[in-house]
Amino acid sequence: MTVAAESAANAAASVFGSALPGLEAYAELLAGPGTERGLLGPREVPRLWERHLLNCAGLSELVEDGQVVLDLGSGAGLPGLVLALQRADVQVVLVESLQRRATFLEEAVAQLGLRNTLVRRARAEDLHGKLEVDVVTARAVAPVDRLAGWALPLLRPGGRMLALKGEQAATELAAAGPVLQRLGAASSAVVEVGSLELGTHARIVVVERGSAQIATARSSARPSPRPGGISGPSKRKNRR
Repeated sequence: MTVAAESAANAAASVFGSALPGLEAYAELLAGPGTERGLLGPREVPRLWERHLLNCAGLSELVEDGQVVLDLGSGAGLPGLVLALQRADVQVVLVESLQRRATFLEEAVAQLGLRNTLVRRARAEDLHGKLEVDVVTARAVAPVDRLAGWALPLLRPGGRMLALKGEQAATELAAAGPVLQRLGAASSAVVEVGSLELGTHARIVVVERGSAQIATARSSARPSPRPGGISGPSKRKNRR
């Protein structure tokens, strides 16, 4: 085991606690069937914990007890399955439009024994007007402006989109300002979660849906084969 891998293993034990066995089983699925089916590149396997699983862990800080969370464009289940394994108290809906990815997610949910998680094979637009949730999460799906067009109509008034982003989060959010205004977003910000020491630090773009009906979501979002996480940065304490 490399120094980096050993450090990630120690951090994972501290971060995930009693949920660690489930995360370890999920890591095996990602390294095995997930890689074999092309959901994850083989070069990502040695850095699964630090680059993917720990990177998603801080999102849990922004989700309240009992909320319903929709993970849009879930792919291999990041961050949706990480959240579901961390938080048995929340309900998670994994939305993925591609059959092979949706099949992997269904198999993962069954093998991990997750009773708080279900999979929907659908495009985000197909669920507009049919489903409203408390939180929509997303990771590496689309720029903030396009993502908001898919996500905000899936939120109840006052619900929040949580988009995991990198160092350009603030720049991306600023560029999305006009679209968010047209969509009637009540507020938006870049929130820092997690811990640098434990490798869970992440920047999350948080957009709250306003109370008005969203009538322009479809026209504001360009089509994509894989849709379904306006103020300065703030910080939250690490949740362990």
